[in-house]
Amino acid sequence: MSDISAPHDKSSRPANAGQFKTGNPGGPGRPRKMTADISRRLDEIAAEEAESIVRALVNKALEGDARAADLLLSRAWPKRRGRPIEVADFTMASPADCVAAAGGVAQATLRGELTAHEGQALGTVIDMQRRTIETAAMQDQVEALEAKVAKYKADLK
Repeated sequence: MSDISAPHDKSSRPANAGQFKTGNPGGPGRPRKMTADISRRLDEIAAEEAESIVRALVNKALEGDARAADLLLSRAWPKRRGRPIEVADFTMASPADCVAAAGGVAQATLRGELTAHEGQALGTVIDMQRRTIETAAMQDQVEALEAKVAKYKADLK
């Protein structure tokens, strides 16, 4: 085996090897104005030609071009992120009610009545209600314990 010093051995290199000298930030980089000029010019072109582009797209869609029609309609009516979901009137007053509701949502999702996204959203609402119920129950327990402690202290006096 030959004796080759490791290329990453810091002791074999000068202290500032591979580093920029003090005061040199690493070069000028890309001029800032260049990006702004390009963006401005593209905006000008779009403003000048937008009407003719849209008109051509409408004409293609009217001629039966499905891609043009899809592009136009997707811009006119963007895809909805969600839809209102009709849910039976259901009161969730206890953690057990939340368990039953979550089971119903899971079954509806598995049957295909709800999308996975809708099921997840409803699950989040159910979980929020469960946490609210549990927090209220803990508050009642804390208040009951505080009352017992106050009564105990009063009995000691």
